[in-house]
Amino acid sequence: MKISTRGRYALRFMIDLAQHDNGSYVALKDVSARQNISIKYLEQITSLLSKFGLLLSVRGPQGGYKLAKQAREYSIAEILRITEGSLAPVSCLETPVNTCPRKETCQTIRLWEGLDKAINDYLSSVTLQDLTDDNTDVECFNYII
Repeated sequence: MKISTRGRYALRFMIDLAQHDNGSYVALKDVSARQNISIKYLEQITSLLSKFGLLLSVRGPQGGYKLAKQAREYSIAEILRITEGSLAPVSCLETPVNTCPRKETCQTIRLWEGLDKAINDYLSSVTLQDLTDDNTDVECFNYII
């Protein structure tokens, strides 16, 4: 699994909104300047995140974006699933039911299922607030596989 630029930029965008949350909307041009991400790219990301209810937006001169809920209520898994789709390490685990014709005889399926669980458990345990706080000694970053 490799997180795309869209996924990485979405996290940077959401962290920026959380760090600059003072109750008002944050202009896309301000995030663009701070994060060095083009406005066009941010527009694509905000469209996707808004569609899934992660952002609130207002048009106009005082418009912009803000988080739809508190930073502690967003898991990193939630944000990445929206921007990346599946986080599964192999294609046969991308859907709730594994339809691979070899699943009964696959000697590696338990390995991939374990890796999938570790990825999902870890990313679900880290919140946007954890990343916003930038606290490197936070317990959630001590994950052992």
